Amino acid sequence: MSHQFLSPGPLPASLQLTPEGQLKHFLTIEGIPPLLLEAILDRAEQFIDIPSKKQRKAPLLRGKTVVNLFFENSTRTRTTFELAAQRLSADIINLDIRTSATAKGESLLDTIRNLEAMDVDMFVIRHQHSGAAHFLARYCSPEISVINAGDGNHSHPTQAMLDMLTIRQYKKEFPPLKVAIVGDIRHSRVARSQIHALNTLCAGEVRVIGPRTLIPAGIEKMGVNVFHDLDEGLDDVDVVIMLRLQNERMETALLPSAHEYYKRYGLTQDALKCAKSDAIVMHPGPANRGVEIDSEVADGSQSVIMQQVTNGIAVRMAIMSMVIASQAELHS
Repeated sequence: MSHQFLSPGPLPASLQLTPEGQLKHFLTIEGIPPLLLEAILDRAEQFIDIPSKKQRKAPLLRGKTVVNLFFENSTRTRTTFELAAQRLSADIINLDIRTSATAKGESLLDTIRNLEAMDVDMFVIRHQHSGAAHFLARYCSPEISVINAGDGNHSHPTQAMLDMLTIRQYKKEFPPLKVAIVGDIRHSRVARSQIHALNTLCAGEVRVIGPRTLIPAGIEKMGVNVFHDLDEGLDDVDVVIMLRLQNERMETALLPSAHEYYKRYGLTQDALKCAKSDAIVMHPGPANRGVEIDSEVADGSQSVIMQQVTNGIAVRMAIMSMVIASQAELHS
């Protein structure tokens, strides 16, 4: 099925935004104006306290059907999308790809056409090939919204937005911040989305840190400063975002060993001392303890990793409610 998808390249704004500039789909951070990103964060803040309220659900997606299409394994992302849809009162279909017609040879487009015939309203798709969400948005019915839950090594926009929400909660404003993203930048869809989001929100400086083999050539054009020494890269930063090694996407061995990687790039308490004393530590998960992060740091007072998970539900609720609202206006 890989022949169906090419690297999506620049995305026409009209594919994910309505003529009025609202979210029609949520496929990538690129091309979304800062005010709209801020609106997503503001909406998410409103949803954070819903589980603690007597009324645990909002009726914004009542009568709507959301289909989770996960072609890659996922725990946090799939679960938080499901919880987000439930808390918005939607009906949810979790398609088990292993037993679906797609696994038996049916094309993705045929699968989508059959689901469309069941009168669904939203597809949440995670796929191993870059461009899958864009493909879906181009060819599905115009009344259906598409949310990208991660495609290949290209984009993971909802993860980036929950990370932005977490940063804003602890650091308030983006312009003064120095943010370091550490690890396997080359294969990380999360890193690309984070870089676009941080630059759109006017973070003071975005750094990427890692071995030369895991830093893509020309990444400076994305508006980042590159470091190959961990201590130097962490100097005086406000936010440290650790990434796992994407071994499943590495076609050849790009590192001597996990042990050697940990010695040079693992985040320990000693390494963290190079950052500001009030720096926060983040990780999109799953975290490989003893490879990219020490347990003492992952569970320490500067870690906000569990807050990221909590924020994932609120951010996905915000995005789902916004795309459904804009679709309703578009087709009213």
